[in-house]
Amino acid sequence: MKRVKFYEKLLNEIEADIEIVIVVAKNFDQRFVDEYHELLQKAGFNGEQDETILLAEKGKLFVGADSINASDIRSASANAVRALSNSNFKIAKMATYLNHPKCTSVLRAQVEGLLLGGYKFDRYKSKKSDKGLHKIRISMEEYNGFEIDIPSIQRTVEKGIIGAEAVNFTRDIVNTAPDDCYPDIMAQIAKELCDKRDLECEILDVEQMKEEKMEALLAVGRASRHEPKLIHLSYKPQNPKAVISIVGKGLTYDSGGLSLKPADFMVTMKSDKSGGSAVLGIMKAVEELNLPIEVHGFIGAVENMIGGDAYKPDDVLVAKNGKTIEVRNTDAEGRLVLADVLCYAQEKVKADYIFDMATLTGACVVGVGNYTIGVMGFDNDPVSQIIYAADMLSGELTAKLPFNRYLKKTLKSEIADICNISNTRYGGAITAAMFLGEFIDEHHKNRWAHLDIAGPAFVEHAWGENPSGATGAGVRTLLRLLEKMSRGDGHGESDK
Repeated sequence: MKRVKFYEKLLNEIEADIEIVIVVAKNFDQRFVDEYHELLQKAGFNGEQDETILLAEKGKLFVGADSINASDIRSASANAVRALSNSNFKIAKMATYLNHPKCTSVLRAQVEGLLLGGYKFDRYKSKKSDKGLHKIRISMEEYNGFEIDIPSIQRTVEKGIIGAEAVNFTRDIVNTAPDDCYPDIMAQIAKELCDKRDLECEILDVEQMKEEKMEALLAVGRASRHEPKLIHLSYKPQNPKAVISIVGKGLTYDSGGLSLKPADFMVTMKSDKSGGSAVLGIMKAVEELNLPIEVHGFIGAVENMIGGDAYKPDDVLVAKNGKTIEVRNTDAEGRLVLADVLCYAQEKVKADYIFDMATLTGACVVGVGNYTIGVMGFDNDPVSQIIYAADMLSGELTAKLPFNRYLKKTLKSEIADICNISNTRYGGAITAAMFLGEFIDEHHKNRWAHLDIAGPAFVEHAWGENPSGATGAGVRTLLRLLEKMSRGDGHGESDK
């Protein structure tokens, strides 16, 4: 689905092939639904969340939502579009959905859902289908009958489009096959973003990373024919209200190295670049939203392969900050890449906050499931609280996993400063984050949070507003967080 547009017209004034109607809280007597109540009952439609039914002869598609909050409307909108993906309907229309006349967060979720639900990745299909919606026209007619502020609605629709397009942009990168998206390609994508936008881009090659003493990152990438790249994107408006750094793990493919993954675990490892891809999507959206905050995006783009020059278990690596790392498992490579990139990012930018995103551990998926982002850091309740406030708006799910001193002991090395894996199989998501914490300097210690997106970044079935495959995990949460920071007081039309 290619386009969503707001029209200053009533529903009956808008031309379309089909109308999408959301049935909220199983209320069949509500506006837009009541005259179809009996017909829907006969068809067996119950109005459950995301349940759809097409009454083609009436030109209506109905979809259920448990409530008129943002998360339910976003998911319902996405599933409505998905239900029409194999139809011959090209243009749909629907009402505006709000839960308060002065709050537009539900409408933004509606727009996001329509675009996220309409996402298709067909790059590798020899025959591409033209079926499904191409346009959706949103009417000024509102579900509750509220009078709406047209300029506010238009701004909200534009924000929803920018955010959803950033997510879909990220999904495209993650879904791209590893032989078509390796470190140099990620660097090219970053450069192309800068060519079209008010962004700066710096790319470090192997020789420059050697000068920076980034030996941990370089060790991970040295067995690949694709040399690693360090990508630094910057957005620098005048008089910024805050300075934020975002670091992403960009493992364009992870074989596990000499600690080789089992064959079935290697499938979908193109998704190990999800953190770095999310950074690209966020930087795209930040510039398009013209946010009054300075944002720096850092990506360690690396491929972890096997070969005669592969780094090995028992190697001792020296990170950029001088700490020595005993390698006990070459499949714990993402934290080695992030260690050097975090050091570099902190050296280059003294940020008010620094966040890193990575598909770091299977342990996080075990702990919180496929659909939830694990949030970790030092004693950083203020940092985690702003993430939770952002995830409530974004519709993404987060869970805090606390550090503790007992798990820290499991990273002890007898021959180096630290091991790259813990000596216990338990608490692996936390020990990985605690490893990263060893590369956070004093200035940033209580300004840093690690987001483990291993669960939701790539799931092989559709869920909510997410398709099978890449989801763009983390983009919406951090984008909403950046928007809140840019407003300073944390309040605004999208926050209610």
